[in-house]
Amino acid sequence: MRLKDKIALVTGAGSGIGKEIAVRFAHEGAKVVIADIDEDKAKATADEILRNKHEAMAVKIDVTNEEQVELAIAKVISVYGGIDILVSNAGTQFISPLEDLPFREWKKLLVIHLDGAFLMTRACLKNMYQRGKGGSIIYMGSVHSKEASVLKAPYVTAKHGLIGLCEVIAKEGAKRNVRANVICPGFIRTPLVEKQIPEVAKDLGISEEDVVKQVMLKDTVDGEFTTTADVADVALFFASFESNALTGQSLIVSHGWFMQ
Repeated sequence: MRLKDKIALVTGAGSGIGKEIAVRFAHEGAKVVIADIDEDKAKATADEILRNKHEAMAVKIDVTNEEQVELAIAKVISVYGGIDILVSNAGTQFISPLEDLPFREWKKLLVIHLDGAFLMTRACLKNMYQRGKGGSIIYMGSVHSKEASVLKAPYVTAKHGLIGLCEVIAKEGAKRNVRANVICPGFIRTPLVEKQIPEVAKDLGISEEDVVKQVMLKDTVDGEFTTTADVADVALFFASFESNALTGQSLIVSHGWFMQ
């Protein structure tokens, strides 16, 4: 029960990595807010947690909508009294060589990843400061927070940007015991990654099998995908570490794809 009585909000928690983190946090004693733009998925995840005798609530949040973010956070505070942990996990992907990349897709991806992280952080940070109990903010970065891959200019740019946001929050929040860290996973076989495989195969002119072996897992030490459970373990570690000894950091979870 490493998160007993903590209030944790996870964005993009209707499925994939976010859902795995939310379920793990609930198992560790947190009251979990399942936030997702898809309200049905959010409710399904919350219902699953409730069936397992843990506490959860679902909220619909479009992280790019300032008013919606503020109203949703106010609702959470009215129900649970505050927020101790934010996992900013909402994201998307768009595959294209830069010379063919539509500006609207560039803007869309940066708005979701960076504007969304900013709006969620600002709303939660105000409450963390007001309550005076500290807090933990966790951003879902990527190995692409550290290095680039072809066809992913906006994604790589956004994930690099999360490192900068994290480091600023770590410095600003230190005197109030608010910590900020970034998780940087390698490829996880989520629906988002499954969708990328044929897109990358088409753009590079190779087979889907070669995309997996020669692009996605080429530089791992064991040819294995990272799992959502791996990422949830790291999120729990960051969320339950309660001193400024661990803040402003980015931890790579990638089967050795990128070593630092």
